[in-house]
Amino acid sequence: MRRILTCLAAGALAATALPGVASADPAAGGPVLRTVTAKFETPALYDDEAGGDADADDPAIWVNERDKARSRVIVTAKNGGLRVYDLRGRETQSFATPEAPGPDDEPGRFNNVDLVLGFPLRGRLVDLAVVTDRGRDKLRFYRIDDGVLTDVTAADAPFAFNTTQAEVNEQATAYGLATFRDGRDFLAVASRRHTPELGMFRLVAKGAKVSYQRVDKLVLPDTFRLKSGGSWTPCLEPGELPQIEGMTIDPALGVLYAAQEDVALWRVSVAGGRFGYTPRMVERTREYGVPAVYDPQTEECAFDWAADPGEGGRIAADVEGVTIFKTGRFGGTLLVSSQGDDTFYTYDRLTLRPLEHFAVVDGRVDGSQECDGAAVVNTPLPGFPGGLLVVHDGHETPDGERTATNVKFVDAGFLNRR
Repeated sequence: MRRILTCLAAGALAATALPGVASADPAAGGPVLRTVTAKFETPALYDDEAGGDADADDPAIWVNERDKARSRVIVTAKNGGLRVYDLRGRETQSFATPEAPGPDDEPGRFNNVDLVLGFPLRGRLVDLAVVTDRGRDKLRFYRIDDGVLTDVTAADAPFAFNTTQAEVNEQATAYGLATFRDGRDFLAVASRRHTPELGMFRLVAKGAKVSYQRVDKLVLPDTFRLKSGGSWTPCLEPGELPQIEGMTIDPALGVLYAAQEDVALWRVSVAGGRFGYTPRMVERTREYGVPAVYDPQTEECAFDWAADPGEGGRIAADVEGVTIFKTGRFGGTLLVSSQGDDTFYTYDRLTLRPLEHFAVVDGRVDGSQECDGAAVVNTPLPGFPGGLLVVHDGHETPDGERTATNVKFVDAGFLNRR
C-alpha cells in the first residue's frame, strides 16, 4: 500500500532515531545504484477470477540440510493460498485458504510467511512454515518433511487480535510476521492490519497439531513530532493508522526489525521473549513529515514537496520486505525494500551503517517492481553458490492485460561483506 494526510495533533509522540541514519537527506548523495539480475522466477500468479485471485506477497526459504537440491521457497498468495516452489521456480505444492466459517464471514487470506526450525512435535523435532491468515485472523502452521508441507494447524487455534467473528470481519487482523526462538520458547511476532499494533505469540504443541498463546503487545506511534515543533501523521485512507508489514528478527541480537510502511524501519528489542526498550528508527521514508492530502477517487495521496521539512530518509514509501544475510554470529547485512522506487537498501547487521543501494533489473528474467516481501539465506544452494535471495515482483508482465505477480531468485553472493 502506498497511500500516505497531514495533521497537527496535541501530545504527538516523538520518535527516537539512531544517530546519523534516520535523518539521511536523499539530496545529499549516497551509494551508486547497483543492479543485479535474477536467475529464475516462479510462474505468474493472476489476481483475477480466472487466476483464483492469486497475488504473490511474501516468501520464505527452507533449506533442506540433507539434500540441498530439495530446498523449497514458500510464498503466500493471499486469496490464492500458499505456494511451494523448487530452486528453479517450479511449483511443487499448493494450499487453498480456509473457507469462511459462515455465509457472511471472511474466508482465509494468506499474507506473510516465516519459518520455525526444530519445533518439538509428537516426540520429534520438525520444521514449520508459519503463515498469517489475515482473512480469519489466525496463525497457520505447515510441517515440512523433506520439502513436503502438511497442514498441522490446531482446529481450535484462537483469533490473533480479535475476540469475535464480527470483529474479524472488519479485517483489522494478523498481517506481517516474524518468528524466532528464545531459550525453550518458540515465538512469533505478528502485526495487525491498519493499525501500528504488534502482538507476540508463544507457539504450543497440541498433540500432532500446533497452536499459540498471546504473551505480549506493543503499539508503535501513529503521530510524530517534527523539529519545527509541529507534528505529522502519515496520509492514509480515513479510519486507518500506519500499519507494519515487513518484519524480521535477529535472534543473536534479540532485535526485531519492523517496517511501518509509510513511516520508517524500526528496531525493537525482543530479548527475553518480550518487547523491550523504546523502539528506535533505523531509517525514515522520504515522505516523513511531508504534508499530503488523500484523494478518495484515486486512493492516493498528493504530497506538497515544497513544504518538505527535510526530516525524511532515503526509503521511498512503502518500507516493505526486511531480511538478514548472515555471515557469522553477528556479521552480515540487513536488507529492506524501498517499494516506492523499486529498489533496496542495505545496512551493516551489527552497526546499522548504511551500505549499498541496489535494484533487481531485467536480465534472463524481468526484474522486481514494488517489492512487498524478501527472504535470503547465505547457504550455498544448487545454482546459487553465494546463497539465495528471493524478492517479490509486484508487476510481473507476461500478459499486459492481466495483473500478475511472482517472485525472483537471485544469487546472494553480492551481499557477502566478510
